[in-house]
Amino acid sequence: MEEFKTYKPLLASIKHEYETTIAHLKEKIYSLESVNAYLVTVSDQCTKKILAFQEQEKVEIAQLKKERIYLLKLIDQMKEEKCSLEVQVHKLRRAVAEENLRYLNECDARKLLLLDLNEMYRLKEEMKLTTKVQDEKGEDPVTLTLALKTARRDLTKAQVELNTMKANYGDVVPRRDFESQEKKYNELVEKMMVLETEFQDVQEEYNTMLDVHRQIAEERDQFYNELINVQRISTPRPDWDKCADVIAGGRERWNALSEGKTSDQLLDVLLEDLGALILREKETFVPLGKSDRVPVYLRYDGLVRNKKLTKKEVVAILREIWREKILIDQQKGKRSSLSEFFLNFFQRKYGDTIAFDWTYTTYEVMKLYRSNEAMSMFLSILNGNLDEGIYHSQLQQLATLLKELTNVDTANSGQLTSEQFIVALKSAFPLKTDEQIQELVDAAGYRPETPEDFILYRLLFLEDEEGRPEPLVSKIKDQYVNEKQAYLHDLRAELGNMEVRPDDLRAAFCIVDPGLPDQTLELYLTHVFQTSKEQLDSAFSLPVEMVMLRLAGLDLKRQGTISGEARGAPPAAEEIESVS
Repeated sequence: MEEFKTYKPLLASIKHEYETTIAHLKEKIYSLESVNAYLVTVSDQCTKKILAFQEQEKVEIAQLKKERIYLLKLIDQMKEEKCSLEVQVHKLRRAVAEENLRYLNECDARKLLLLDLNEMYRLKEEMKLTTKVQDEKGEDPVTLTLALKTARRDLTKAQVELNTMKANYGDVVPRRDFESQEKKYNELVEKMMVLETEFQDVQEEYNTMLDVHRQIAEERDQFYNELINVQRISTPRPDWDKCADVIAGGRERWNALSEGKTSDQLLDVLLEDLGALILREKETFVPLGKSDRVPVYLRYDGLVRNKKLTKKEVVAILREIWREKILIDQQKGKRSSLSEFFLNFFQRKYGDTIAFDWTYTTYEVMKLYRSNEAMSMFLSILNGNLDEGIYHSQLQQLATLLKELTNVDTANSGQLTSEQFIVALKSAFPLKTDEQIQELVDAAGYRPETPEDFILYRLLFLEDEEGRPEPLVSKIKDQYVNEKQAYLHDLRAELGNMEVRPDDLRAAFCIVDPGLPDQTLELYLTHVFQTSKEQLDSAFSLPVEMVMLRLAGLDLKRQGTISGEARGAPPAAEEIESVS
C-alpha cells in the first residue's frame, strides 16, 4: 500500500475484504461445530438403518436358502420317481415284446390246434362210422387205445400252455394303470419346470437387490465425501459491485464489463484493467537481449519505449498484419514464419530501430488481454504453441459458409429463411450433426416462435473494434475446439499408455479417421516426431503425452469418408480476405 499510493484505496478495500472474510470464516467454523455433531448423529442413524436393512436381508436370505433346499429335495425326489417310472416303462416294453412273441407263437399253435381239431373231427366222424360198424360188428380195442393216447397228449399240451401263460403274464400291469401313472409323471415334470423357473427368477431378483444395495451404499459414501469437501472449501462469494467504485469509468463501465460473466472471468477483467493502468504508466520496457533463446521480434539491446497502445489499436494492427501476410504468402506461394513477419511488418513501416518499440508494446498488450480471442490466438501462434494453419482453417470455414449462404441467396437480398439457412449450413459443413446445425441456427438469432423473421446473414460475420465476433462465428469456433478435443480423445484411446512410434500413430489415425489423406497424415507425423518424411522409419518413440501435446497445436479436422471434391474447392484469396 505504501509502494502503490495510486491504488491505496483499492488495496485498502481488498485488505478490509480479506479481514472481513477471515472474521466471517472464524464465526462459521464456530457455528459448524454443532453442525459436525449433528452430522455425526445423522451418520450413526444411517449406519443403524443400514444394519437394520442388512439384518432384514439376512432373514430373507435365510428363508430363500431354506426354500431353495426344500425345492432341491423335491427335485431329487421327482428325479427318483422319474428313474423308477423309466425302469417300469423299460420292463413293460420288454414284457410287451415278449408277450407279442408269445402271441405269435400262440397264433401258430392255434393254427396247428385247428388242424389237429379238424383231424380229430375227421377221426371222430370216422370213429362214429367205425362205431356204427362196430356196433353192428362189435368194438375194436386198438381203436379205443389210439383214441385214449391222443386225448392224453392233447391234455398234456393244454396244461403246458396254461402254465406258460401264468408264468409270462403273472406280473403284467393293466394298460389302464400304466396310462394313469404316465399322466401323473408328466404333470410332475411340468410342476418341476415351473418351480425351476420361479427359483431362477427369485435368484435374479436377489442378485438385483444386492447390486442396488451396493450402489446405494456407494452413492451415500460419495455424497458424504462431497458434503465434507463442500464444507471444507466453501467460501463466501465476493461482492464484485465494490469494484465499480474503484475501476476507471465508474459503475456504468463496470456493469458493461461484468455483464454475464462468471467470477473467474470477472477476476480476469479486473486484472486486465489494472494491468492496463500499470502498462500505461510505464515509459520504457526492459529489453531481453540478443540471445538465441529470445524470440526474433524481441532481440534488442537498446532503449525500448512504450507506445501505450489501446486494445482497439492492437486489434487493428493484428488485422493489418494478417491481411498483409496472407497476400504476401499467396504471392510467394509458401507460408512464412509469423514471428519473422511480425518484426518485418514494423521494420517496413517504422524503421529498424523504432520497430522494436512497437513489437514490445504489442507483445505486452497481447499478454495482458488473454481473454481477447484475436490477441490470444495471435500470441499462441507467435509463440509456436499453435499452428498457423488453425487461423487459416477457421477463415476458410467462414469463407465457405459465406459462399454457400450467398449461393442460396439467389435474390441477393442479404436475408434468408431458416430453411435456406439450414441448407447452406449443411452444404458448408457436411460432417456436422443435426444438433450442431441447430446450435448454429440458434446462434444466428433465429427464433421458432417468430418464423416469419428472416436471418440477415451478412451481419453475422462482423466484428467490433476489439475483435469480438458475432455469436455465430463464436459458436463455429467453439464447435471446432470441441470436435478437435473429441478427435484427440479418440486418438488417445487408440494409442493407450505406451511409447508411440510413427507406425503406431499412423495406425491410430487410420482407425480413427479412415478418410484422412496420406499427404496430411505424413504432415502430422513429421510435425509430431520433428523429422523429415524419409527419416520417419528411424525416428525414436515418444511418450504419448508429448505426442498429444504436439498434436494439440496442429489444425486437426476429421475428414471422414468424404472426398475432396465432395467437400468443395477451397475459397479464393479474395473471399478469405473479405471474411478476415
